[in-house]
Amino acid sequence: MLRRRNLLTTLLIALPWGLLLTLWHQYPTTRYLSLLRKETDENVTAKSLFNSTSPVREEGLSCARQPAVGTAAKIIRSYVYARPPPWSDTLPAIFVITPTYTRPVQKAELTRLANTFLHVQNLHWVVVEDSPRRTNLVSNLLEKAGINFTHLNVETPKSLKVGLSWIPSHTPRGTLQRNLGLHWLRENFRNTPPPEGVVYFADDDNTYSLELFEEMRYTKKVSVWPVAFVGGLRFESPKVSPAGKVVGWKTVFDPNRPFAIDMAGFAISIRLILEKPHASFKLDGVKGGYQETSLLKDLVTMDGLEPKAANCTKVLVWHTRTERPTLVNEGKRGFTDPRVEV
Repeated sequence: MLRRRNLLTTLLIALPWGLLLTLWHQYPTTRYLSLLRKETDENVTAKSLFNSTSPVREEGLSCARQPAVGTAAKIIRSYVYARPPPWSDTLPAIFVITPTYTRPVQKAELTRLANTFLHVQNLHWVVVEDSPRRTNLVSNLLEKAGINFTHLNVETPKSLKVGLSWIPSHTPRGTLQRNLGLHWLRENFRNTPPPEGVVYFADDDNTYSLELFEEMRYTKKVSVWPVAFVGGLRFESPKVSPAGKVVGWKTVFDPNRPFAIDMAGFAISIRLILEKPHASFKLDGVKGGYQETSLLKDLVTMDGLEPKAANCTKVLVWHTRTERPTLVNEGKRGFTDPRVEV
């Protein structure tokens, strides 16, 4: 009887404390769940608001980071294709002509380039494929990138392609494509007043500083600047006198060229291009390294060159080139799915 009484006393003492401890533990958990539920609802509302107000959203893809609510931060992980700043009627335009050709790293190169151009206001991208037709890969990339663009194509004859030409001095990679881009510009502005702005030849294997585009934007005739990783040097550059005039070229490869400059090292006024309708890159009798000269000699003299990038003391463009991938295992043991776009 005594044992039963002691057991009952123990239960009466322990039970209230057990209930209190249980409630104490449950309360923070309940409060956390209510906060989490509230946070989730707010995130869903914010996401729908973001999607409904964004005119540039790709269907089914968005990117938004919501502020933390309470003590638990929640991130909505999705994607939106960004868009460039709005076009300004008072800012000179930049027409970028990019020749490109099919290869394993083509999409990677063009994607990197597009991501740069998205940050440049008043930029129109003229992409010209070395192909008998415009490919779906490039078409889809341009449509999704959100950049103002024109998509063209012209195939280089096999007799003129690098490594296939019977004339060893012919290395006209991208020549026909750049000329088609110039032709498009002239046709597009044939019956309309020419805009303020520049033409720039941006190959897809280079890396560009955003500062470069602001440097070239107000070019009067032809502006020039250094280019890194070309000619076997850290950089090549125009020689600039103390008076701010271009007087020569800092290069090892054939420094006596009239314009010993890389394709990425100059921009041309649109009006100058339109005023000189016959100026183009030449093929016949033009040696490797003279493509730039074949165009510039019909547009400007040395005295007319405008040094940019702090009188050619800053490097704002790099000829980086993406490493060629090793694909020796392609097709072995079912690798990989050729239907997947890379």
